[in-house]
Amino acid sequence: MMEAAAHWAPQVPFGWNPIWVATLLLILTYALITSEKVNRSIVALLGAGAMILIGVLDQAAAIQGIDFNTIALLVGMMIIVSVTRKSGVFEYVAIWSAKKVGANPAGILFMLQIVTSVFSAFLDNVTTVLLVVPVTLVITEELKVKPWPFLVALVFASNIGGTATLIGDPPNILIGSAAGLTFNDFVANLTPVIVVVQLVMSALFHLMWGRGLNSPAECRARVMGFDEGDAIRDRTLLIQSVGVLVLMVAAFVFSRPLGLEPGTIAMFGAALLMLMHGLGKSSEAQSEQAHHTFADVEWVTIFFFIGLFVVVHGVEVAGLLRLLAEKMLVATGGDLRITALAILWVSAVLSAVVDNIPFVATMIPLIKSMAPQFGGPEGLKPLWWALSLGACLGGNGTLVGASANLTVAGMAERAGHSFRFWAYTKVAFGLMLLSVAISMIYLLMFYL
Repeated sequence: MMEAAAHWAPQVPFGWNPIWVATLLLILTYALITSEKVNRSIVALLGAGAMILIGVLDQAAAIQGIDFNTIALLVGMMIIVSVTRKSGVFEYVAIWSAKKVGANPAGILFMLQIVTSVFSAFLDNVTTVLLVVPVTLVITEELKVKPWPFLVALVFASNIGGTATLIGDPPNILIGSAAGLTFNDFVANLTPVIVVVQLVMSALFHLMWGRGLNSPAECRARVMGFDEGDAIRDRTLLIQSVGVLVLMVAAFVFSRPLGLEPGTIAMFGAALLMLMHGLGKSSEAQSEQAHHTFADVEWVTIFFFIGLFVVVHGVEVAGLLRLLAEKMLVATGGDLRITALAILWVSAVLSAVVDNIPFVATMIPLIKSMAPQFGGPEGLKPLWWALSLGACLGGNGTLVGASANLTVAGMAERAGHSFRFWAYTKVAFGLMLLSVAISMIYLLMFYL
C-alpha cells in the first residue's frame, strides 16, 4: 500500500489541472469549517473523500497522508486526562492555590494563571479550562468579584502554557511529529520565552484588573474555609495517575535514546493507567469503565484531524504547496530571518481569526519544502519555532482563535456571565500582539 502511495500521481478527470482542483477543495473545506454551519469533522471528512473521488489521491495515498503518531498522541492524552480527572486532583490544586494567597482576589488571579499554564503544558488546554473554570466561578462567586478578569486570564494562560511543550497544544503535536522534534526540543527552545510571556501577561492583568479587585473579609474567610482535601475523590487513582504521568514525561524526555515516538508513549501510558484503574474489579465493571473512558475521547476532534490530514496531503501531492513555497522564497529573497518573521506574524494574525489547527497542518509541508534553500531539515528549526509561537499565541487574539477560548466563553454563558466576541477581542488582540512581539525579539536574539 505504501509503495503504491509513494508513486501516486493525480488522475483528475477531463484534463483539469490538479493544482486548481485541490486548491478549490481546500478553500471549500476551510470556508465551511470557518462558517461553523456544519460540524468541522464532517466537513474535513467530506473534503478528504472528495480528494479521493475526484482523483487527486487514491485511498493508499490518502492513508499515507494521515499522521498516525499525532492521532495516537492525542487519543492517549485524552484517555489519561479522562481517567485522571476522576481523582479530583485538578479541583484540589485550584482550591489549594486560592488558599495559599489568603483568598486575596489579586493573588488568586495570578495563581490560577500559573496553575492553568502549567497544566496546559502537560495536558490538552481545552481539558484544562474545563477543569479549572468551574472552580474559578465558584471562588469568584464566594468572593463576590466579577469573573470576567479571571476568565480572560485563564484563556490566555491555557494557550500560552500549551505552547511550551510538544504535548501542550495540537499545533505543536502536528509540528513535532512532522518535523521529528522531540519533547526536549520544545522544552529547551520554547519554554524560556513562554515563561517570559506568561509573566508579562500576568503583570499586565494585575495592572489592568488585579489592583482593583476587592472582596469583603467574610467572603475571603468562606473561601479559606474550603477543604481542598474534600476535592480528592479517589486517592488511589490520584497516586496511579501521578505515577503514570511522571513515567510518561520521563519517557518523553528520553524518547530519542529509547527510540520511541510520542504516540507510542501516550498510548502505552493510557493503557497502563486504565489497567491500574480497573485492577480488583470484575470483568463487567472493567468493561463498563473502559466504555466510559473511551466515550470521553473527543472523537469529533480525532476525525477532524484525520480528514484534515488527507485534504492537506491532496494539496501537497497536487503541487500547490511546493509552488507557494517557491513564491514565498522569492518574496523573502530566500532570507531565513525575513522568512521566519513572516511566518511568525502571518501565523499569529491568521490564527486569531481562523482555527490554528488547519492553518498549521497546511503550513507544515510548505515549510518542509523549503529545506533545500536553508541547508536541509536542521536549517528549518527557526521556522518551526516561528510557526509554533505564531499559531499558538495568535489563538489568544479573538474568541474564535482557539478551542479553549470558545470553551471558556460557553461555560461562562451557561453560568450566567456575559462573554462576548468584541468585548474579549478589544482586550485580547493587543495583548496577543505584544506576546508575539516578545517572541519575535526572542527569535532574533537566539535563532536569526
